[in-house]
Amino acid sequence: MEMSEFLRGADKRERAEVAAVCNGSVGYLYQVAGGHRYASAIMAVRLEDATRRVAEGTEGRLAAVPRRSLVRFPEIFD
Repeated sequence: MEMSEFLRGADKRERAEVAAVCNGSVGYLYQVAGGHRYASAIMAVRLEDATRRVAEGTEGRLAAVPRRSLVRFPEIFD
């Protein structure tokens, strides 16, 4: 699942929960989703973990966002 799909399907509380993990804001998540910013490797791992935890409680409505889709150069995870 892409970050933009995750944000579209998540409610306000779920988006805030993910943003709190990265000490950022929901606006930052939208910038990453739109490709205006890229997450660092460490932040991408944190966001992947946070989206996985949030998605576990949604009964299949949401899925985790893979860290490779959040960074500029995904080959760093190879």
